[in-house]
Amino acid sequence: MQGYWGGGKFKIRFAVPILDEKFTESGTASGHYFHQDLLVARKIFQREPVKHVDIGSRVDGFAAHVATFRNIEVLDIRTPPTQVTNIIFKQCDFMAPIGKEWYEYSDSISCLHALEHFGLGRYGDPIDINGHLHGFNNLDKILQSGGILYFSVPIGSPQRIDFNGQRVFAINTILEMAKDNFELMEFSYVDDKGDLHENVTLDSPSITNNCDCYYGCGIFEFKKD
Repeated sequence: MQGYWGGGKFKIRFAVPILDEKFTESGTASGHYFHQDLLVARKIFQREPVKHVDIGSRVDGFAAHVATFRNIEVLDIRTPPTQVTNIIFKQCDFMAPIGKEWYEYSDSISCLHALEHFGLGRYGDPIDINGHLHGFNNLDKILQSGGILYFSVPIGSPQRIDFNGQRVFAINTILEMAKDNFELMEFSYVDDKGDLHENVTLDSPSITNNCDCYYGCGIFEFKKD
């Protein structure tokens, strides 16, 4: 069935019926990526670092947000996409040992919803049960003393590997990984319903029960000693 409308200028084709969107909200404003991307981009905007480097975060989310107001270098094991204004793409395996030219490379680093994949082969990376540890060690190396690391991973109970999708971390595991060289400045999280809890106190019960999450997102702001 077809016809014309608007003085014969628009051809009407009844080929893509959309019947339910009048009952939906105007968009999605929840979930891990929505909240972490906006939260961390806002912090970078406010802090105005000299050089910001990202490792593995979503280009069409977080990196795009940051690129609206400053340059951002994006490191990823995958083939870089088409060049985009304000985004500098560099392909590398961030589990591998890095050269000394990368040491203390930046005063601001982000790694959002990425480290949980390291070493699981999902993105063409080599299988390595300790891939997340190698990656975190490299984050430490490229960050300058006094610099800020914005870091997020799935959190929840039980701690597990959902092979080959991702790891889900206990909060205490992340704190143990960071304790020797980093100070926790702020912690936020997205709960299982997709709601953000910003700048919450990490006390013993919340660490033990992983903020009552099964598959939440912990957003850590660390300062390097």
